[in-house]
Amino acid sequence: MARTILLGALAALFFSSTFILNRAMSLEGGHWVWSACLRYAFMLPILLLWTVATGGPKAVVEALRLFGRNPLFWTLAGSVGFGVFYAGVTLAAAYTPGWVTATTWQATILASPLVLAFLGRRVPTNGLIFTAAIFAGIVLVNYEQAQHAAAVGSLWGVAAVLVAAVAYPLGNQMVWEARHGGKGRIPRLEASSLDAGRTPTLLLTIGSIPFWLILLAATQPPPPSAGQVTQTALVALFSGVIATTLFLRARSRAKNAYELAATDATQALEVVFCLLGETLLLAAPWPGLLGLAGIALAVCGLVLYVCRQV
Repeated sequence: MARTILLGALAALFFSSTFILNRAMSLEGGHWVWSACLRYAFMLPILLLWTVATGGPKAVVEALRLFGRNPLFWTLAGSVGFGVFYAGVTLAAAYTPGWVTATTWQATILASPLVLAFLGRRVPTNGLIFTAAIFAGIVLVNYEQAQHAAAVGSLWGVAAVLVAAVAYPLGNQMVWEARHGGKGRIPRLEASSLDAGRTPTLLLTIGSIPFWLILLAATQPPPPSAGQVTQTALVALFSGVIATTLFLRARSRAKNAYELAATDATQALEVVFCLLGETLLLAAPWPGLLGLAGIALAVCGLVLYVCRQV
């Protein structure tokens, strides 16, 4: 369990770059659609090269075969878990500071038990209590933010993140269910390569391609600047490849619903990393007392998850 939490914490460190860089691009006038689409455009070749470097050409062939056997599953899981999720995160960056987005994003920890219940898994009562503490922290942060931000813009940002917070665990849990026997219309996937994190990240990225093409066609954003392209490449490497692979690897180690919920709860650390990074790099103001209390409550919820298991 401790190793699983450590992997989740490392993933949170790299995930935090998403909120900081997306906010920086938004402040510079970059369109949120390009921030989303370019991330996965960069991720695909990086993941392919990584797969070849670590597993050889056979690993790529095996991954493509896995996709070819269940293309509808991977397209649906990729569109939800990567597409809807990241479109919501980048849209939110246009309206709210990165640390607020990161804190609101912790709603995914509340959504995780709901997703598990929806797919027939039960989280122990203690886990639900810890999750509620984290969610209470989110409410405090957003209450304080609403007093200092434009109401409409803040609501748009919060709504976008909340949608993303449900989509991400849903897409990830679909992969977990498929790897652990399948259920209903979720196929059973017998492939040990899916436990590494690298392979499911690659397959979900491929599966999300139709979503990004449709989004680009529907919005027709102006061309991205050179700075946005560079920053998006960094997001693709740090958050899209490194963080996602670490996170999926951590989830693959979970043996039950409680450990899955605890792994998802490690994302609360993103708030701390994001607040420090945005304050130091973007000169963002520190949160007030309510905001700090909310952040502390969210992090304490994660600590309780770990302490209960130990």
